[in-house]
Amino acid sequence: MGCTVIVDGFYGDTGKGKIVSYLSVKDDIAVCARAGVGPNAGHTVVHEGKTYKLRMIPCGFVNPNAHMMIGVGVLVNPEIVLKEIRETGIEKRFGLDPQCAIIEQKHIVLDQTDENLKDVVKTTGTGTGPCNADRVMRIAKMARDIPELKEYIIDVPLIINKALDEGKNVLIEGTQGTYISLYFGQYPYVTSKDVCASAACSDVGVGPTRVTDVVLVLKSYVTRVGGGVLEGEISSEEAKRRNWDEYGTVTGRQRRAAEFNYNLAKRAAMINGATQIALTKLDILYPSCKGEQNYNNLESEAKAFIKKIEEKVGIPVMLIGTGPSVEDIIDRR
Repeated sequence: MGCTVIVDGFYGDTGKGKIVSYLSVKDDIAVCARAGVGPNAGHTVVHEGKTYKLRMIPCGFVNPNAHMMIGVGVLVNPEIVLKEIRETGIEKRFGLDPQCAIIEQKHIVLDQTDENLKDVVKTTGTGTGPCNADRVMRIAKMARDIPELKEYIIDVPLIINKALDEGKNVLIEGTQGTYISLYFGQYPYVTSKDVCASAACSDVGVGPTRVTDVVLVLKSYVTRVGGGVLEGEISSEEAKRRNWDEYGTVTGRQRRAAEFNYNLAKRAAMINGATQIALTKLDILYPSCKGEQNYNNLESEAKAFIKKIEEKVGIPVMLIGTGPSVEDIIDRR
């Protein structure tokens, strides 16, 4: 396995948390490092009958032997990260880089009151954009400045690269989605930094030559929140009829929905240098697939859908999500 980067091929909300959780256990990872923007991203993990809604802690925490880390490029809200450390019980196996920038209350207030951010871009209101602006201006506080975080401060790049040198497996957990990247998304309806695979590596201090695989996570249909165009968008009523009516982990807003977009998937594979696809929520499209762990047992229409994705995107679908639990997955690797 080596070093695997997990990225979202659409607009976020594809189920990266489930894939990260599964791989952390299945591939016996040593380190799971969180990349991306900050607490504006919500990842849901269903493990042993319990649902975790995380905004800061890596989803690989379900592996009790793995160390969880937050990379230098990630913005940290101390209140949220300390809460999630307690909830997941990872106090003795968690660390964050001293140069993570800190989200302050002033950032949250600005995010929730600025006319452009609130009404045009329709951000999550978690303060990430204003904090990243302060980081660029070189006035943001760093994690090393916060006493409550002192016991968790570690050299994230050093530890990750040492693990790789020792032949251990590492997961880099991306957030958000390719098409809300500051660079590759539909500007200005984007997040406040790049969130593609190369940026995820930079966020945690791993060079591109160390990456073994890039897993592109795609949902069996497309959803997004916030402003901007969603090609082929269906009505909220139609989304409910199809059981596609999802709600954001962070904001609680209903996600806008559309059918699977092969062109977006192919471009995302190119931008991220993806080597394989993890397809999630197949059971929503094909209910007979729910909980299935054997590819041969899938109905013919589901197999045809997977084959079409492989043909049009040009890389194999190796992981297939068939339900909400970490264990509801087909592994074709």
